[in-house]
Amino acid sequence: MTQAIANGRNGQNGYHVDTEPESSSISASSSNASEYGVEGTNGITNGTGNLTLNGNGNGNIRDRMQRKKSSPMMPSFMVSAPGKVIVFGEHAVVHGKAAIAASIALRSYLLVTSLSKSRKTVTLKFPDIDFDHSWRIDELPWAIFQQPSKKKYYYSLVTEIDQELVAAIQPYLADVSPDKPADVRKVHQNSAGSFLYMFLSLGSPSFPACQYTLRSTIPIGAGLGSSATIAVCLSAALLLQLRTLSGPHPDQPPDEARMQIERINRWAYVYEMFIHGNPSGVDNTVSTQGKAVMFQRTDYSKAPDVKPLWDFPELPLLLVDTRTPKSTAHEVAKVGRLKDTHPKLVGSILDAIDKVTQTSAELIAEDDFSTEKEDSLRRVGELMNINHGLLVSLGVSHPRLERVRELVDHQGIGWTKLTGAGGGGCSITLLKPGVPREKLARLEEQLDEEGYQRFETTLGGDGVGVLWPAVLKNGTVEDEEGGMEIDQEKFLNAQGNDGVERLVGVHGGMPGEREGWKFWRVESNPDI
Repeated sequence: MTQAIANGRNGQNGYHVDTEPESSSISASSSNASEYGVEGTNGITNGTGNLTLNGNGNGNIRDRMQRKKSSPMMPSFMVSAPGKVIVFGEHAVVHGKAAIAASIALRSYLLVTSLSKSRKTVTLKFPDIDFDHSWRIDELPWAIFQQPSKKKYYYSLVTEIDQELVAAIQPYLADVSPDKPADVRKVHQNSAGSFLYMFLSLGSPSFPACQYTLRSTIPIGAGLGSSATIAVCLSAALLLQLRTLSGPHPDQPPDEARMQIERINRWAYVYEMFIHGNPSGVDNTVSTQGKAVMFQRTDYSKAPDVKPLWDFPELPLLLVDTRTPKSTAHEVAKVGRLKDTHPKLVGSILDAIDKVTQTSAELIAEDDFSTEKEDSLRRVGELMNINHGLLVSLGVSHPRLERVRELVDHQGIGWTKLTGAGGGGCSITLLKPGVPREKLARLEEQLDEEGYQRFETTLGGDGVGVLWPAVLKNGTVEDEEGGMEIDQEKFLNAQGNDGVERLVGVHGGMPGEREGWKFWRVESNPDI
């Protein structure tokens, strides 16, 4: 079992230290008790554990001193997690080759708001998909989830979804979005079901009433891992509420940070399993840890081999959504048929894609690789061009994707490839250093005119982050008094992606990170 972590630094950010995994109880030190609403010692002890009263022996005083203190509500806080793109290895990865996926600076943001005890409800509010639903906590099917044979703890490794538990949840999904179209209702019920499965597995009937409000700057259905970001946000939020995460803080030991990341990732994977059945786990892994991973799956009856690339550099990226519907299954099947028809030829193309992936990983790991050097970026860009050309030869590009490449090449500002399954979806462009703003503006104007959606973002940034409490400095008069509290009204009223980023964004629409957000950062470790 993983050993608990309890060091004095945990108090810096207001997060509670870990409890022992061997125990199902959650403990709190008396010094942290009032902050988190966990009861410490009430009254004065005489060393024997008995309360010492004043000389008059007043029983009312004894009653008052033995009475439980009222627990203050946990402050509102936020969790954020990034989307992802496939950088190298699309389609080859389906046939047992390696691929590299990396985080992007487009993120989902979850605001967790405690409610008064009298409410006794838990609410999901996802305005971007018009989803809003509440459940009474004490009416949920706790009994079956807490049976000894089924009970899970925050440190549990869950590798499959229990269908009896899924069946127990179904009555609580029946009244989710009943008036929505069938396809929308399915999305809402998947979100609700995944959340309830995780909530009931980790929580208890005494879980405090709260509301989870989510906003996202990630396009839905574009292959950017949007559902995984929700999974990671909810997993981290629940574990924070249970006080089973330590940090993040700047001097947190790497091994401790890894443990926290792994804990979040395990439960995010449970959420993904509920929706997708047997997902690769790549999306939630990248969203949790950030940076990049190399992954390979040679046996589909087993989990893929996932190797974190902790030192993957942050690279300037232009992400373009073609807004052309795609079918991953259709594109994968297309390549499969081509391989069946021309096994040696297509096999050599897949081998070449794998070589590109391996070469890129070696290049980025070189000691003299630098994002400030045009030569370093040029070599990565050339590999992106080669990867794209090989994907084109497999027939998985699309005229809208090729048009983006044409426009970027005309301006001479970077290297472009499709990302994901192709057949539509998105492209990524690695931008050259020092691109003149006017050239980028001309490209963006052209893309807007032709109906593309574009995002200037970053590749290989931080993973899951926490803002505790939900207070930020936003250049207002409130900054002088510590900052602006992000309440639900402000969060819901933020207009579009730009409004969300300006209000709560990790970067706030500007270079550099915003004060307040904290991340579990892990550098490379040669022993892993």
